Amino acid sequence: MASLIRCFTVLLCALGLVSAQALACTRVTYLGPEGRVLTGRSMDWKLPMISNLWVFPRGMEREGAAGPRSVRWTSKHGSMIFSGYDISTVDGMNEKGLVANLLWLADSEYPEDDGTTPRLSLSMWAQYFLDNFASVEEAVDHIRSNPIDLATGDVPDQPGKLTTVHLSLSDASGDSAILEWVDGKLEIHHSREYRVMTNEPRFEDQLAIRAYWKGVNGREFLPGTNRASDRFVRASHYIDAVRQSDDPRIAAASVFSVMRNASVPYGISMEDAPNLSTTRWRVVADHKDRRFYVESAVSPNVFWVELDQLDFSEGAGVMKLDLGLDMTAIHSGETSAAFVPATPFTFEPAQ
Repeated sequence: MASLIRCFTVLLCALGLVSAQALACTRVTYLGPEGRVLTGRSMDWKLPMISNLWVFPRGMEREGAAGPRSVRWTSKHGSMIFSGYDISTVDGMNEKGLVANLLWLADSEYPEDDGTTPRLSLSMWAQYFLDNFASVEEAVDHIRSNPIDLATGDVPDQPGKLTTVHLSLSDASGDSAILEWVDGKLEIHHSREYRVMTNEPRFEDQLAIRAYWKGVNGREFLPGTNRASDRFVRASHYIDAVRQSDDPRIAAASVFSVMRNASVPYGISMEDAPNLSTTRWRVVADHKDRRFYVESAVSPNVFWVELDQLDFSEGAGVMKLDLGLDMTAIHSGETSAAFVPATPFTFEPAQ
């Protein structure tokens, strides 16, 4: 009976009959010719948020902020990351071209403390992978052999509401993995085919939704609402339908066009859905050229950072590019020279 109910829920999502989620994001990976790989994501959130760009060098000592058995490590790779409220890493790319993206997943259920397994605050989950691994395969092999339990905390400015997210990884080879905590256990979906992720339902069910829509001609009809399941279908169709090019400018334009198609109109408000999220920013990471593009919903242009222009050497110091509340600061062109020295932010400890 449980399996029948689950299948019915998946079908309702595919048909767009499940109520819209208040929190939403979309992630896609573009596999172009000549090894041109890009990953794009949109950040959808219902409240104004602080998201700044940070540069973390190699050799940083880390502590997992999850109590006395917190995992400890020293960063092997430098990274440039997007912060969430300057208490968490929510997106970023390291100097080897590994990209990590955190997206909301209400179905996430993290494990109880078993008194033995090393622990890690959810705020550091993405940073752990960026610090330690050069490829998706390396990251997946490690985490399967060296389990780490996650611990969560409250959503910023929403006391009593726990953060629940899943994680995507992608690398310069085009490999991908989706990591989700379901019923207290880590599920890892690892395949070059897993190029699209949104929010609800869990990834296993998103694949079932995609299979359902494969029988529909995407040139004639695609689901058009802001629901996560509909965005998943549209992004899955368009990431292969857009122009495939090794030209970095054309490839980035293609990925941005998919991200904009899957975005939620800015400031959207509906009487029967007062908590709808709005797309606040979009980023596109070019794994091949180590270039990171940024677009704010309230700024008139795209800017980018060449990671090759950043100093990731051990002892180089932490750098920051202040983007302002809701990314209202205006930047244009290549902005690596605009970063300034900064004190590292403190990752949110787990409860």
